[in-house]
Amino acid sequence: MKHIDIKNIFTDKNYIGQNVTVCGWMRTARNSKTMAFIALNDGTTLNHLQIVIDKSTDIEYEDALHLGTSLKVVGKLVEDQHGSVEINAEEIIVLGECPAEYPLQKKRHTLEFLRTMPHLRGRTNTFNAVLRVRSVMAEAIHQYFQDRNFVYVNTPLITGSDCEGAGEMFQVTTIGYSNEYKNEEEYYSDDFFGRRAGLSVSGQLEGEVAAMAMGKIYTFGPSFRAENSNTPKHLAEFWHVEPEIAFAELPDIIEEAESMVKYVIRTVLDTCKEEMKFFDAHFEKGLIDRLEELISHEFGVCDYTEAIRLLQESGEKFQYPVEWGCDLQTEHERYISEKVFKKAVFVTNYPKAIKSFYMKQNPDGKTVAAVDLLVPGVGEIIGGSEREANYDKLVGEMESRGMNLDLYSDYLDLRKFGSVPHGGFGLGFERLIMYVTGVSNIRDVILYPRTVGSIR
Repeated sequence: MKHIDIKNIFTDKNYIGQNVTVCGWMRTARNSKTMAFIALNDGTTLNHLQIVIDKSTDIEYEDALHLGTSLKVVGKLVEDQHGSVEINAEEIIVLGECPAEYPLQKKRHTLEFLRTMPHLRGRTNTFNAVLRVRSVMAEAIHQYFQDRNFVYVNTPLITGSDCEGAGEMFQVTTIGYSNEYKNEEEYYSDDFFGRRAGLSVSGQLEGEVAAMAMGKIYTFGPSFRAENSNTPKHLAEFWHVEPEIAFAELPDIIEEAESMVKYVIRTVLDTCKEEMKFFDAHFEKGLIDRLEELISHEFGVCDYTEAIRLLQESGEKFQYPVEWGCDLQTEHERYISEKVFKKAVFVTNYPKAIKSFYMKQNPDGKTVAAVDLLVPGVGEIIGGSEREANYDKLVGEMESRGMNLDLYSDYLDLRKFGSVPHGGFGLGFERLIMYVTGVSNIRDVILYPRTVGSIR
């Protein structure tokens, strides 16, 4: 069906005075004695295109005035009195009728209500803007890494090992519930892979394999966490950006993470001006200024031990007690970034006991070369580390945690055959979208959210 994107109608002045064809969904309509007006949107822009109907002509328009109806409109594009453009309709064709019970009426709906209809909420201004910003951010991430000689790799979604070692994996099986087996070993030996398998919580371990051949790689795909957490920051299925860099130490990882975040935010501010104005007006006043401020400064760096001291001496009454060895909670992270540094800050060198087995052990024997990026208003959005490149140290740490080394034989081999200093980080894509848009619930920045007790 030949037609012109409404975004192009607004941006290309050559269409003015020409007969054009557009398609879209009717968002609102006004009806007077002699004229009717339709606001049409096709999803390519936040702006609605006004369709002007002169009732003195023989144009058929009555069925086009129902909210949500999809239309094809032919007419002459003219300038309106506000310096924008509109179409004087000559023909209107109803492509898909929409009955009166269409749930998205003119009133403003809450985000909670819209979550009950993920198949329709994309037609609202909020999700129109969210999904377009999400698209631009995804492209910016690919562009950033491609411009810097990173190789895009696709790591497995079905895996036999738990990258994080936390046991929060979804099981993959073709058998399902059964009373026919005496034990787990017998059950899994009869399953599709002949052993236990699950959905990947991270592509990092396989990413390291690729980095040990390609030098610099990144993954960008879904990860799955069977974590019984029902907070505004958690999803059971989320999109994960994970670069892995060979011949790199912790300062190199920090530099890459800061550079990438600034690049993505700059791209969104430059590319999605209308959408960012919308979020600034309706979700977080001062959002654009906050983002401009963030990327205009070098990010801070703070050792975990120093962060604990600052928190203990702050005089603040935190919900969660602060002591060396504790995992920083969101309230702690926000205090460090908002009150102490007043900007984004990397916290480094966390206690070994609260971090993953693969992180490089520091000479003090108590900490690892880990790093989290904390940003004002949210807390952590990136977690990373230099990886342990020494075979004996890695094996020792895994054995101390009771891990089955047989499940990680390929990973351990990397430390035998030409091991190098290397590291990387993981970015929860939806959390970055939340930060950039000011949308406060992660369920509202993804098309179909997967959470505890909820799948559709």
